[in-house]
Amino acid sequence: MKNALSIDVEDWFCVHNLSDVIRKEEWSTCEQRITKGLARILKILDEKKVKATFFVLGWIAERYPELIREIDNRNHEIATHGLSHTLLTQLIPDQFDAELKISIQLIEKNTNKKVLGHRAPSFTMTEKTSWALDVLAKYGLKYDSSVFPVSFHPDYGISNAPLGPYKITEKIWEFPLSVVKILGRNVPISGGGYFRIFPYRFIRYGIRKANLEGRPVVFYLHPWEMDPHQPKVKLPPLKKFRHYHNLDKTEKRFRRLLDDFQFTTISEVLHLCTGT
Repeated sequence: MKNALSIDVEDWFCVHNLSDVIRKEEWSTCEQRITKGLARILKILDEKKVKATFFVLGWIAERYPELIREIDNRNHEIATHGLSHTLLTQLIPDQFDAELKISIQLIEKNTNKKVLGHRAPSFTMTEKTSWALDVLAKYGLKYDSSVFPVSFHPDYGISNAPLGPYKITEKIWEFPLSVVKILGRNVPISGGGYFRIFPYRFIRYGIRKANLEGRPVVFYLHPWEMDPHQPKVKLPPLKKFRHYHNLDKTEKRFRRLLDDFQFTTISEVLHLCTGT
């Protein structure tokens, strides 16, 4: 079974986990390292002959249009991760509409291809922010990949959401972040911090279990997770653990993942047409 591979293109300082110590107004003064982790990912994908969906943050697309063109030239799919990495729970519909429009324009002018997909910052497509789905449809997007079927996280989660891809509205597909049911609870196997914190053999078990149940998974990774030498900032213990744990092991695990499973773009898994 082919699974979906996604890369959330944002720099180390864009992460919501660091927002209490690095304000958006300070982003431009931080050490810019997006090209380092992204170059490693693109190199590995070339070596493994794997295509992926890149959810690009508009803030990055505006400052590094050459990165958009490079991803596109390698025939990967490019989707939107919003403009400013502001959580949907912190936006009103008009603000989201304005940010989404700009983020799409920044991508499409460098690819001449229509953006089909969206991922909300920190997976904040929740029951309270479902109004955002109408905005996605307004701009002709075909899918979202932001719903996390979990109940334990303070920022995101729809605990009773379907576990596999489904039509969340008449016009929009939802490809929820992947979980497996363990002792009656949904446990994430999707990537990111879960990929770095959980043992690799558990992630492998979870993906195999989902595939055996007939569900493709969607896996996600950030370029900064391939960059163990990024600047370190002072964080509370839990946030420090979530952001920095096992950064030096991510590349090796990622290579192993691509050897163990088949991956492609989200649009291909959902059988959506791409084009100009």
